[in-house]
Order: sequence, then C-alpha cells, then structure tokens
Amino acid sequence: MLIDDAYLDTLFHAIAEAHREVRPQVAVTPLAHSFGLSAKSGCQVYLKCEHLQHTGSFKYRGASNKLRLLEATQRGKGVVAASSGNHGQGLALAGQALGIPVTVYTTSDASPYKIDAMRALGADVRTLEMDSLGAELEGARQALQQGKPFVSPYNDPEIIAGQGTIGMELFEQMPDLAAVFVAVGGGGLISGIGAALHRLAPSVDVIGCWPANAPTLQRSLEEGRIIEMEEAPTISDGTAGGVEPGSITLPLCQRLLKGTVLVSEQEIRDAMRDVAATERWIIEGAAGVAMAGMQKMADAYRGKKVAVVLCGRNIVLEKYLEAIA
Repeated sequence: MLIDDAYLDTLFHAIAEAHREVRPQVAVTPLAHSFGLSAKSGCQVYLKCEHLQHTGSFKYRGASNKLRLLEATQRGKGVVAASSGNHGQGLALAGQALGIPVTVYTTSDASPYKIDAMRALGADVRTLEMDSLGAELEGARQALQQGKPFVSPYNDPEIIAGQGTIGMELFEQMPDLAAVFVAVGGGGLISGIGAALHRLAPSVDVIGCWPANAPTLQRSLEEGRIIEMEEAPTISDGTAGGVEPGSITLPLCQRLLKGTVLVSEQEIRDAMRDVAATERWIIEGAAGVAMAGMQKMADAYRGKKVAVVLCGRNIVLEKYLEAIA
C-alpha cells in the first residue's frame, strides 16, 4: 500500500477527531521531566506517562476510539480481538463503558496477571495453544465466522488514530522535542504518534525501539516486506510476536520512522531499573525497551529534549522484581 500525503492527511484528521472525541474517558497523561535520567543520559529527558493511563497502558486510547465509531448493529453483536493483555484490557474497559461485549483470543503462555485483568474487566477470554500471530489469525477467523467486527491491536486505521492522540498531546506539551522513542510490536502506536508529529512537528525524529530478541517488524522494514521469523523470549511481552500479513503499519513505518534501534534483554532490564531508581515507577518490559533505546542513542541527542513513551506498567510483580534485581 502506498502511503502518500493524501493518506497521511486523512489519518491526521482522524487523529485530531479522536483527540477531541475520546475525552474525558481517555486521560491526557503527563509529560514529566526526569532530572535523574537527564543527568545520566546527557539529554533533556521527558517521560510520556502512558503507564498512568486507564488499564495501565496506552491501548485504552485506540480501543476507545475504535468502539465509539462502531455502528449500533455492530455494538450489539460485540467485538472480537487477539491480545497478550494490554489491548484486551483496553477493549474490555471501553466495551464495559459502552455496553459492548468483548471476546479476546490469547495464548496459553500470556501473562496470567493480564489474563485475569481482562476477565475482571468483563472480557470473555479464550486461551489457545499457539503463538501470538496464530491467536490473532484465529481471532480474525472467528470474528468473520460469527459476523462480528475484529479489532486488530495495530492493523486498523481507527486504532492507529486513537494511539495517535499521544502525538497530539506531545506537541501540545512540548512542541520543541528533538526525538521521541517508542517501543514497537505491531507498529500501531508508533504509526499513530508518527502521523500526528509528521503534520505538527516534522522535525521531530520518531525512533522505533525493539528488543533484539523480537524484532519482526524491524526486520520486515529492512526487507521491505512483512516476514515471518523465529523470535527468542523477551521480557517485553507486549511487543513480541509476528505481524499480520498485509498490515498497514509496515508502509506507515517506512514513511514515518527516522530511525530504529535494537536493545538487549540486559539493556531493557537496566532501563526498567533506572526508571525505578530515579522516578519510583514500575514499568513493564515494553516501556523499558523505549527507555533503553533512548539511552543507547543518547549521544546523538546530547543536550536536546527527547521524549520516551512509557507505554505500560502491566507486569507480574515477581517478574518485575527479578528483572530489576
């Protein structure tokens, strides 16, 4: 798919509409200056606190935008999704507010904490003995068979527009940023942020950050096509897994990203510990990926203002404590 200026204009208008219409249920999260992380990195570091968003993740933004746009007949049928946790939690809460039933397909190795949280918010959670991409494809198949909308965690312009409200907020909160660091899984978050900033602040470098153990979309960008690859285990479970064939996020990332960076598991853990030590915040592995990416590229932005999107906090306590030990 060709992502031309006309497409980006349409997407930006959808983001701007979402920015207006999802309030007040979707919170405007703080952009907090970190003195400690600034001193450590040599950059002026600002933290976009999506870990303080409802359900503890940015995913509530896209879910809220998607469900508000459903027609009445679609709302009555309910929606189907696939998620390792955060997308499912966001959809479940948004569905609860609008009276829309939500079914989520997930993998048996998904975080028990996140599965319990989805169920506590009212989602019907189905666990499958397959990888995350397999669960996604099965969820889409079931939705088609049942005549219900399938809500992709990333391959959906309305989801991307909801996530793009972060880019709108970043511009309003700090219009002179030099760079924004974002963890990437399927690419919906960074596509939305990139599309907003492409219009509002095109000089901002939007940097995609991946675990070196799970870089499927990054490798797909290098190949120029969506590929399948064997990923290794990563503490960043929110960004792990393959990318749906034909996903719109590939050409969006090709157009909008200014750079990519891979980080090791140790670098992710160190970044999580640095946030705990300086800010006293628990963040999940995916947020640690973005922080580690910034720290790895800090020399390129020395003395400049950079934002790190702390995309979520949903991690089992014992796993977190082990990570930062």
